Amino acid sequence: MGDDLFAQQAEDVGAGDLQPPLAVRMRPRTIGEVRGQSDVLRPGSPLRRLIEGHAGAAGPLSAILWGPPGTGKTTLAHLVAQAAGRTFVELSAVTAGVKDVRAVMEQATRERSLYGRQTVLFLDEIHRFSKAQQDALLPGVENRLVILVAATTENPSFSVIAPLLSRSMLIRLTSLDEEQVGEVVDQALTDERGLDGAFELAPEARDHIIRIAGGDARRALTTLEAAAGVALDGVPAGREGEVVAITLEVAEQAVDQAAVRYDRAGDQHYDVASAFIKSMRGSDVDAALHYLARQLEAGEDPRFIARRIVIAASEDVGMGDPTALQTAVAAMHAVAQIGMPEARIILAQAVVHNALAPKSNAAYSGINAAIADVRAGRGGAVPAHLRGSGYAGAERLGHGAGYRYSHDEPNGVGPQQFLPDDLADADYYHPTGRGWEERLGPRWRELRAIIRGTTP
Repeated sequence: MGDDLFAQQAEDVGAGDLQPPLAVRMRPRTIGEVRGQSDVLRPGSPLRRLIEGHAGAAGPLSAILWGPPGTGKTTLAHLVAQAAGRTFVELSAVTAGVKDVRAVMEQATRERSLYGRQTVLFLDEIHRFSKAQQDALLPGVENRLVILVAATTENPSFSVIAPLLSRSMLIRLTSLDEEQVGEVVDQALTDERGLDGAFELAPEARDHIIRIAGGDARRALTTLEAAAGVALDGVPAGREGEVVAITLEVAEQAVDQAAVRYDRAGDQHYDVASAFIKSMRGSDVDAALHYLARQLEAGEDPRFIARRIVIAASEDVGMGDPTALQTAVAAMHAVAQIGMPEARIILAQAVVHNALAPKSNAAYSGINAAIADVRAGRGGAVPAHLRGSGYAGAERLGHGAGYRYSHDEPNGVGPQQFLPDDLADADYYHPTGRGWEERLGPRWRELRAIIRGTTP
């Protein structure tokens, strides 16, 4: 009787409630079903040859797949494993350790010795492996005990050890465009593995799902599945079995807001910060505020953002508007005292000032040029008349002799050599004709002419 009760419960639950997520069911089974990544999957490319099993004289190479979430890293690993005579083993760097890696190597040795089969090891999130854990992979990869297919959302140059990089192909995957995400959604609606025509997706709901996916196919399918669940819950009694409509309201209800794609410890951290700086430099205040918002919503430390604004105020605004640095420094101190959420207002003010200010990188370029000369070995002895003369014996060495005290000169400036002999004609600072520097330029040219004795 107990067995019958459990059997009835299983029937009540239904097979549909136990099936894998939509994103797993819709995973491409062949190269032809893969959306996007046309560059790395073109005929004859190393990754395509690896998937198709064309080893060639050099044998199959391991691969590190680097790209944002939802771009097909796991799918491609499964396709590699489908080549004839390969055994597939999957590990996650979140839970696996050196012991697990060694167990895979031992299993791969048995597979090769007893059955002549190659082992494909798919290691997800390899950037979470420590150096010691990655070292454990080297013998198997080098001796081709395993074909390693490692996935990461982080830049492998920073997160994967050099010996492993040198023994693998680095494959850069890119986010899908909106058309490709739309194809994924459309296929999931009609495919028997997916929703099998049971739902009708309104055009505006489709656009919403594609937009919030942000190029992530998995996220689009997860959102679609959530929206289908919400739509099913709203079906009136007696109308089961009819095609269910997924409206924009339903899609919005399924997902309250788009997750912010930003990892403070990874690539997105540097990419968004870079876009933030470049938007201020490019005077696009709207874009600058957008990237500020993305950083804040992802939980970025507002003090980090404030420091970037201070740097930009000197590097990109400079003497075009000297007050931008004052605003930025004041914002940095205020943010440290106030904190979030009010700090967002202070940061926004500094961002707007930076973005709208006249731009000049003359000071930035000037110091870089001066440093380049110093590193190149230019710059001889300090002229004798500029050397320190406030100690015993300095006069006997000629230090300070001939120095002209600027305050005794007409207008506080007179002819005098300040640079070393080999740099006497150096020309580092070039004021722009923008903002405050429009007035500084003529003054600097006049001062330089007096100092260098070239006044007409």
